[in-house]
Amino acid sequence: MKTAVIYSDEWRRFDYGPEHPLRMERLGLTWRLMEGYGLTARSGVTVRSPAPADIEAVARFHGREYIEILRAVSAGDWVPHAARHGLGPGDNPIFPGLWDAAQLVAGGSLLAATLVAEGEADRAFHFAGGLHHAMRDRASGFCYVNDAVLAIMTLRQRGLRVAYVDIDAHHGDGVQFAFYDDPNVLTISTHERGDRLFPGTGFVEEMGQEAGLGCSVNLPLQPFTDDAIYEPAFEAVVPPLLRAFRPDVLVLQLGIDSHRTDPLTHLSLSIQGFTRAVTRLLELGPRVVALGGGGYDLPNVARAWTAAWAAMNEITLPPELPPQSHADMKRLGLETMSLWDPPAELPVDTRRWAEEYAMRQVQAIREKIFPLHGL
Repeated sequence: MKTAVIYSDEWRRFDYGPEHPLRMERLGLTWRLMEGYGLTARSGVTVRSPAPADIEAVARFHGREYIEILRAVSAGDWVPHAARHGLGPGDNPIFPGLWDAAQLVAGGSLLAATLVAEGEADRAFHFAGGLHHAMRDRASGFCYVNDAVLAIMTLRQRGLRVAYVDIDAHHGDGVQFAFYDDPNVLTISTHERGDRLFPGTGFVEEMGQEAGLGCSVNLPLQPFTDDAIYEPAFEAVVPPLLRAFRPDVLVLQLGIDSHRTDPLTHLSLSIQGFTRAVTRLLELGPRVVALGGGGYDLPNVARAWTAAWAAMNEITLPPELPPQSHADMKRLGLETMSLWDPPAELPVDTRRWAEEYAMRQVQAIREKIFPLHGL
């Protein structure tokens, strides 16, 4: 099996600002933990550095006016109507090099998709990608360019049937709506329920439209959903639909803000539970393009994406972090010295509340969507 990991040190140049929860340090921390475990220099592993995507590539999805606004604000120009496109103080700040960062994330995901489409890799991982909220003409949820959509479009241009599975705590709204009427792209998103968390979408009733009816699938979850609740719900929905759809390629969005200590969300997965979900997806996909996504507790990000990359290479890692990673953790004020963590300990009533909600969503999916796939 051939695998490829996409990484660039150029990310160190970009900064959303000192108060913003999306910290670029998470990418270097992840890369160095992968290196510490010896996961970047193994036989069969290719390490690739992406080139920035050009304007024409980004314009396959995003509008020209929006692209020009991104370029202008990135250069320091004042654009009076930038806020109409989601830009400004808050989630999507304007910072120097914003357009360069957007080009780089798009270029990495396009490279991952191209490597898999052309047979140079069976599995490719671009963990700086997965910015799944960006809309055609609007930034949203820390995302300026939707690299996941661009990667899927690259695969579709080669005639490949694509299933996109998003396990971020936030609904993958930008990807869902980009392919809402496309019968050749199945989007599945498991996430915290939209009436409790941004972006406020991702209900079972969002099923696609016209020829794509039934090809948008959402499994919303109650706050405090832990491994013991998530895994049966995932198993009841995702494998049957993937088997029925029979994709040529899986595109995975592996956000780890579903972890129980993430500061922005309220799910309760462990690193082990996350990794088991990734491993299960790898069993179901002939070829895989994996992207990163959310994750705002830095040790979780590094540990989860390192564990995911190990799973893509069918390697079992020891729980002890490599010695060279200890300095990284201490420098960032982190105490974690193990790859794994204990599962959540939930009150009985809380677990029952979350479990009953998950079971109702699974039943709704079975009733509304499964018949559309002959299930």
